[in-house]
Amino acid sequence: MQQLLQGEPCPDQAVNGLMPHLLHQLHAIQQQYRYIPTQQSKQVSETLQLPLAQIESVIDFYSFFTRTPRGQYTLLFSNCTSCGDLALMRELCQLLKVEQGITRTDGLVSIDETSCIGMCDHGASLLINDRVIAHLDSTRLKQIAEYIESKTPLDQWSPELFSINTQIYKKGLLLEQPLEQGSALTAAFKLGSDALIQTLKQSGLRGRGGAGFTTGMKWEFCRQAQGAQHYVVCNADEGEPGTFKDRILLTDHAHELFEGMTVAAYALGAQQGYLYLRGEYRYLVPHIQQVLTERRQQQLLGQNILGQQGFTFDIELVVGAGAYICGEESALLESLEQKRGVPRIRPPFPVTHGYLGQPTVVNNVETFVAAAHIVSKGANWFKAHGTEQSAGSKLLSISGDCTKAGIYEYAFGVTVQQVLDDCGASDAQAVQVGGPSGTLVHRKDFGRQLAFEDLATGGSIMIYGQQRDLLKVVRNFTHFFAHESCGFCTPCRVGTPLLRKYLDKIEAGHGTAYDREEMARLAKLVKKRSHCGLGQTAANPILDLLEHFPHVCEQRLLHQEYEPFFNLDAALETTRQLSHRDDAEAHLA
Repeated sequence: MQQLLQGEPCPDQAVNGLMPHLLHQLHAIQQQYRYIPTQQSKQVSETLQLPLAQIESVIDFYSFFTRTPRGQYTLLFSNCTSCGDLALMRELCQLLKVEQGITRTDGLVSIDETSCIGMCDHGASLLINDRVIAHLDSTRLKQIAEYIESKTPLDQWSPELFSINTQIYKKGLLLEQPLEQGSALTAAFKLGSDALIQTLKQSGLRGRGGAGFTTGMKWEFCRQAQGAQHYVVCNADEGEPGTFKDRILLTDHAHELFEGMTVAAYALGAQQGYLYLRGEYRYLVPHIQQVLTERRQQQLLGQNILGQQGFTFDIELVVGAGAYICGEESALLESLEQKRGVPRIRPPFPVTHGYLGQPTVVNNVETFVAAAHIVSKGANWFKAHGTEQSAGSKLLSISGDCTKAGIYEYAFGVTVQQVLDDCGASDAQAVQVGGPSGTLVHRKDFGRQLAFEDLATGGSIMIYGQQRDLLKVVRNFTHFFAHESCGFCTPCRVGTPLLRKYLDKIEAGHGTAYDREEMARLAKLVKKRSHCGLGQTAANPILDLLEHFPHVCEQRLLHQEYEPFFNLDAALETTRQLSHRDDAEAHLA
């Protein structure tokens, strides 16, 4: 286990290695003023030569930006089922005498909740001014409250508060033996770009984000596409609740990630790459920049890489600002282009019309790491593991009701039950495979395999023991999707909040059989008609709950035909008070 101590985050200025991107400029303003004043937006518009309307729309789109002042200490508690505990948030609110979502009158502190911050192997966690504090309990909350009330700068807080452990319990193909720096590039130069792509195709490597498109084929399509430039983009925006494997790879295997991106650049003829990092991982920026600097010094990035004349490639880092939808590759490209992260209409696909309209390969962190290993060690080495349709291994982020939450690497084909046995989950009633957008698996189906042909997963495994209320779990997921909808299409924009209301009503004990049936009908409509993957998968938890755990909803339903979402008679109480009437005619029978 490697321990990472977070240093004080660097301000987002070009001198610190971050490109002059709109998201970086806005973050720097947010840090300075604790909100984004209109005048500053105008200055950014002039500096970056972007329309003011575009900048204003970006501010409103990303959850980490605000137009009203936040506290000098801004704390955001995760509301994830694995790394969240809102009871602790309320406890800290009481200690600091602050109301959730409202900055304290002295401007010192504000506390609110946020979506999963990728610390699911560390228990209840929070973000404070872009840094992470995990393993929260009452003792730590009192320590935090004392530091805040005494106005102690974050860099003078106990380093132990900010320590993050790398918890890897099972290593496989990728984690067992790290690559020697430059080995994959040397092998790539010997193969040549054509043979390199054929090696990837022969290996059977498929994208590790969950969709599973053949990586070699994607690179080949991009290489063949006509364009003034070709680009390589790494999607490190793992915002799916319960997923944290990329955090481990970025911490311990960043060299292999950048080696894989550089190998892709050689195959495509690209000169520029981008790593899009989720905003919750901003504390990793100094570490990532250090690795990039080391690779430039070792001629693994830059001009004439490893003496290969004419091969020039470098990587820039762009940090997001709190938007789950940017994990969708076309939304990520929109964000990279300094816009709102709204998914594009496809086709055309990024391999032909990606970043700035040019051919672009977008893969996630694990895929690039796997590609580097394959080019270095060969297609047969990789294909010898896994199943016929799912070659190689898969990194799993395991959290929830188990004794050993952390990272596990298995060859594809492992059963859910084997995973549960290894991580110490003896009383699981259900497992959420692939995060909220994946599949809720009943105990009777624990013999199913983790593979593209059975249970496909981007890597999240969330375990729920017998004591868990699955309705509350699914309600949490539904609130997440409603909050993270980009609002582009009507089925998702309108449908996810309606699904949230139905679940809220049933969970509160006011739902009827009619509500359950209407919720199921609406869930199918949202799944079928939404524009992108968020809406198309947002209803999965509800549909799985109704199919595999029908008793969970049934036991909460009222035994009557219908109950409205709100009390119409109670809504007239203010009018009765203003008119000084309380007679029968002033009430609804």
